[in-house]
Amino acid sequence: MQKDTIAAIATGMSQAGIGIIRISGPEAISAADRLYRSKCGKKRLAESASHTIHYGYIYDGGQLLDEVLVSVMKGPHSYTGEDTVEINCHGGILVVKRILEAVLKTEVRPADPGEFTKRAFLNGRLDLSQAEAVIDVINSRNDFALKSSVSQLKGSLSGKIREVREKLLYQIAFIESALDDPEHISLDGYPEQLLDTINPLALQLSELLKSYDNGHILSDGIKTVILGKPNAGKSSLLNILAGRERAIVTDIAGTTRDILEEQIILDGIGISLVDTAGIRKTEDAVEKIGVSRAKDQAKDADLIIYVVDSSVPLDENDLEIIELIQNRKSIVLLNKSDLETYVSVEELQDRTDKKVISVSARENTGIEALTEAIKEMFYSGDVSINEELYITNERHKIALQNAYKSLELVKSSIEGGLPEDFFSIDLMDAYEQLGVILGESVEEDLVNEIFSKFCMGK
Repeated sequence: MQKDTIAAIATGMSQAGIGIIRISGPEAISAADRLYRSKCGKKRLAESASHTIHYGYIYDGGQLLDEVLVSVMKGPHSYTGEDTVEINCHGGILVVKRILEAVLKTEVRPADPGEFTKRAFLNGRLDLSQAEAVIDVINSRNDFALKSSVSQLKGSLSGKIREVREKLLYQIAFIESALDDPEHISLDGYPEQLLDTINPLALQLSELLKSYDNGHILSDGIKTVILGKPNAGKSSLLNILAGRERAIVTDIAGTTRDILEEQIILDGIGISLVDTAGIRKTEDAVEKIGVSRAKDQAKDADLIIYVVDSSVPLDENDLEIIELIQNRKSIVLLNKSDLETYVSVEELQDRTDKKVISVSARENTGIEALTEAIKEMFYSGDVSINEELYITNERHKIALQNAYKSLELVKSSIEGGLPEDFFSIDLMDAYEQLGVILGESVEEDLVNEIFSKFCMGK
């Protein structure tokens, strides 16, 4: 348990119907009691039962601040595992801030970002993977991300990891016991038995690792970078896909100088769409920076959409872009198909060996074909949200990779006829790596870094 008491505004700082100030720690209830006065003159909050709501007023000294509902949740049966009070007031920015200021006068300190959830983790209410799922729920960009995050918050990943760790721990304990007491515990035939246990466990970890690519993309969206020469129609495409005038569109080549990002849902697919400056040789210093940033964005893209102006012949700038998209997941859009064309679908297919789609950003045609091409490229044409467990966190992926490698070393030791104590070393390493996912044996700096990414009040 933490010794100090913390408080923060738990709702957004905007005009709203309700605002919530959350207080957690050993002095949470007594701090609220100094400010709260019951509407009906009933007993103090400290004398009330846990998980009750009380109607009254909040005062700062003799000044009435607001009419409120106060929720009392006593530890350990609260979100943080500590005594927790939530003051539900009217949602004006000023009144919420004034109530928080009054709370902080009662020897309560401001909470750090994510500190309520951090305390839930430190007090054993959540493991680290569940705590990370909290921020994933808040940051969810689509239905899949939300469903996956809620599933992990409920413990779907934790349960799977604990199940594997229990089996590993049994084998570690058995080996150590046998080595300590060989007269009563025999290891004859044990390597083959261990192999029968390790193989399915390694397979489970392998399946979880395979889920990362799809899980990461489904959760965060496909990072899609639009490349092309100036005035090819990149910004027009961004506006069509975004469903609004997100980018300035003119007939002047080089209008887009910097990157523009937009989060969109395209037929159920989450896409992080990035429009870039047109790629061409230029002496303009600012435009050069834009071109350099466009190329940098392309390096990290899950998908590149190369927009070609079909009304002008290909030139050296196009050849440079074609070189950029080699060996990358890419789709080529032959834009301005409503005009007289100088570039054909066949020519681009020969030059790029990519899927080529004729579109007209002006007439809004070809977008359905683009959507289907993306679905086929990433999801074999089917985008579905099923009950399968997906790994979406890179930290989890790395820990799973390390655990899997350790199990592979155990298998190699068995096949090489090495002594049983070699098995124990690598089994323990796999056990500890999986524990990193749950928050066991992790450095304090890592814990602080994870929770620093949380919003204030959560």
